[in-house]
Amino acid sequence: MSYPGYPPTGYPPFPGYPPAGQESSFPTAGQYPYPSGFPPMGGGAYPPAPSGGYPGAGGYPAPGGYPAPGGYPGALSPGGPPAYPGGQGFGAPPGGAGFSGYPQPPAQSYGGGPAQVPVPGGFPGGQMPSQYPGGQAPFPSQPAAMTQGTQGTILPASNFDAMRDAEILRKAMKGFGTDEQAIVDVVSNRSNDQRQQIKAAFKTMYGKDLIKDLKSELSGNMEELILALFMPSTYYDAWSLRKAMQGAGTQERVLIEILCTRTNQEIRDIVRCYQLEFGRDLEKDIRSDTSGHFERLLVSMCQGNRDERQSVNHQMAQEDAQRLYQAGEGRLGTDESCFNMILATRSFPQLKATMEAYSRMANRDLLSSVSREFSGYVESGLKTILQCALNRPAFFAERLYYSMKGAGTDDSTLVRIVVTRSEIDLVQIKQMFTQMYQKTLSTMIASDTSGDYRKLLLAIVGQ
Repeated sequence: MSYPGYPPTGYPPFPGYPPAGQESSFPTAGQYPYPSGFPPMGGGAYPPAPSGGYPGAGGYPAPGGYPAPGGYPGALSPGGPPAYPGGQGFGAPPGGAGFSGYPQPPAQSYGGGPAQVPVPGGFPGGQMPSQYPGGQAPFPSQPAAMTQGTQGTILPASNFDAMRDAEILRKAMKGFGTDEQAIVDVVSNRSNDQRQQIKAAFKTMYGKDLIKDLKSELSGNMEELILALFMPSTYYDAWSLRKAMQGAGTQERVLIEILCTRTNQEIRDIVRCYQLEFGRDLEKDIRSDTSGHFERLLVSMCQGNRDERQSVNHQMAQEDAQRLYQAGEGRLGTDESCFNMILATRSFPQLKATMEAYSRMANRDLLSSVSREFSGYVESGLKTILQCALNRPAFFAERLYYSMKGAGTDDSTLVRIVVTRSEIDLVQIKQMFTQMYQKTLSTMIASDTSGDYRKLLLAIVGQ
């Protein structure tokens, strides 16, 4: 499949794109550019996912490991006042209250060695880890007052000059050796949109592809991190989903992390990008790679139709809590479709209110009920949705912790979360990380990584 005038030679605008007469079916220029050098439509080869899947037959997390006796942090005590520090929504974390008393679940590791990722067009390539360890840690709820208070660690640079930056990168890669520090200084202090402009300016000025030049100078984890930073954010999510389903086996953990946490608009953009770039239907790929209740949950997520109103209907919360109880704890067997319907359609603030109502009514928090009623991947997905309703930054903080805990580092997960959240809520993720694990994210990254890869990660995360 090809489109006139595509890939674009500059960004912005996009000459010849979309094709005349088909404008309505393509994303607008401001949504996500597709610079040259990225994996082409139709694919190329990707690494196989580790066999055995995630998180294993024992469910997610390990039975008996979580939540703590007495309930999930932020859950209501039976008959008592709300233990949540605030109302609905998610934003900055509560400042100071620690939850060190909750037991940590057992660490789990899901193996799989590095695999080659040869993709035509020169992006991405080289060794990319294909391990996705799991595990979970409890985390607190967030106060309503800071609902809109999320913030990234990377902000657009003021006095930005794409041509000047392109020249700095060219000099850093020219001659003997490579000046990695100069590369780190540029890419860690520019927004994703600005990086796309640098890439276009580089090709205009030198007639060469910046990504190919960087690939020839870098390797391993540093290469993977740089390439991720230079992908438009929507493209990176779509590419990660494609890679997770390519080859033998499926990296279910990646599907859950992306599809169960993104906003409606982000999901719709990902679906369009997936079709445009890879010539494939995301929903069809999910159907062919997953099955049962897990398949139905992911297909629901793919629609991007969750209610996103911030207001809460407390009457509906009571009714939903009752329906969930009767679909699970209150009957023999489980009515999975009821859980799917409520968790896939209600807004996150509404789900948080439902969790509060459920705790009052059932004397048990909803997360532990999901653990009792479900297992495997569908349990992972449902709990991810509920955890995002409680505290989205804490969900990602937990993922980062388990990407580095124990022997070895799951670099793909570490890179993916740091890059995708760097302009959204990485400041809050860092705060939750410290609160949950009594150490800073930068300290753990520094002790788990090395070299220029460590320098660039720390430059993005900040102190």
